[in-house]
Amino acid sequence: MNRYFNFITASLLLVLFLALPAAAQKRSKFVSVSGKDFIAPDGRVLHLKGIGIGNWLLPEGYMWEFKNASSPFYISMLMNQLVGEVEARRFWKEFRENFITREDVRFIKNSGFNTIRIAFNYRLFVSADDPGRLEGDGYFLLKRVIDWCRQEKLYVILDMHGAPGGQTGDNIDDSFGYPYLFENRENQELAIRIWQKLAAQYKNEPTVLAYELLNEPIATYFDKEALNPKLEPLYREMTAAIRKVDKEHIIILGGAQWNMNFDIFGPPFDPKLAYAWHKYGSPAKQEHFQKYRDFADKYNVPVWLGETGENTDEWIRDNRLLAEQNGMGWCFWTYKRLNATATIASIPRPAGWDDIVKFAAVQRGGLGEVRANRPPVEKSRKILRDFLDGVKLKNCRINEGYLKALGLK
Repeated sequence: MNRYFNFITASLLLVLFLALPAAAQKRSKFVSVSGKDFIAPDGRVLHLKGIGIGNWLLPEGYMWEFKNASSPFYISMLMNQLVGEVEARRFWKEFRENFITREDVRFIKNSGFNTIRIAFNYRLFVSADDPGRLEGDGYFLLKRVIDWCRQEKLYVILDMHGAPGGQTGDNIDDSFGYPYLFENRENQELAIRIWQKLAAQYKNEPTVLAYELLNEPIATYFDKEALNPKLEPLYREMTAAIRKVDKEHIIILGGAQWNMNFDIFGPPFDPKLAYAWHKYGSPAKQEHFQKYRDFADKYNVPVWLGETGENTDEWIRDNRLLAEQNGMGWCFWTYKRLNATATIASIPRPAGWDDIVKFAAVQRGGLGEVRANRPPVEKSRKILRDFLDGVKLKNCRINEGYLKALGLK
């Protein structure tokens, strides 16, 4: 009797299992993809609600109100000229300690986000003395924030914002004004090695949702006909290297020309791909979303609005709603910057910051001009100390209107 009962029970369980959706049958601890959706480990569709962590591991001049000092290279030179190389190193260490803390991660989670997208510069993942050696502060900084995110149940997307040689050719990739990544094999091999090392490090980490291979490759003002055909082959190589050590994590591909040109893509070449497009400036209209929705329909893959923002609360709200109406997750830019309303957390502007901004406008290579315009060193130290204190979340102003526009708390 018991044997018969066990047989009936097992048969019923098998029938119930076969009736489950494929996504539920293949459930794992990692976020996965199924058709046009991201799938959470519990088998449910995961609607990405993300915030970009810009300026932390790749500073951008506009976030500091700088003009000529627009990229990490020039901002670093500015700090060296203000207070000297030794004190500048201390500044950057404290800046990275204060900018993203456990309190920031908890605040982001409690606000209603479920994902952060961490923009990073490859330079933090190689030795300054020998770029071929994969060692640097970036590994520790990523590990620490990922540990915090695991504790707060917040997903992480790793975003190579600055690739070796530069993938964009502008300040946002810390390049020298051209996307040399696509012109130099050594640059490409280094980028591939960094991704493979990161994938090996996080292959068993479900908190990491995806690897975003390159941000906004090949700006509009370069030879697109020559450069665009090189992009997807490099994506294939990066993906192949990652798959040697990590079969589980999603890989995100961004289009060319500020992530807006998807014509460079053929059919998906890996079963766990997702695609990211970016949107700035243009009004909230369906026509701007349609071609990316059409791409998702054509290839039955997830497409998400991976970076957008820097606008009014009304613009933020309208574009967020359109993304959701089109079944797209979203990630707005950026979490924290100086004296801004188009961001979640606004860093207070220190007294005397105008002097730093004025000095930042000086041409960095003209040392006579640098000497003539440099603020007194002690004054610069005081301003920078105040800035570092203001970077802490407890001293920032939270833009409630921005959170409301995102439909969050």
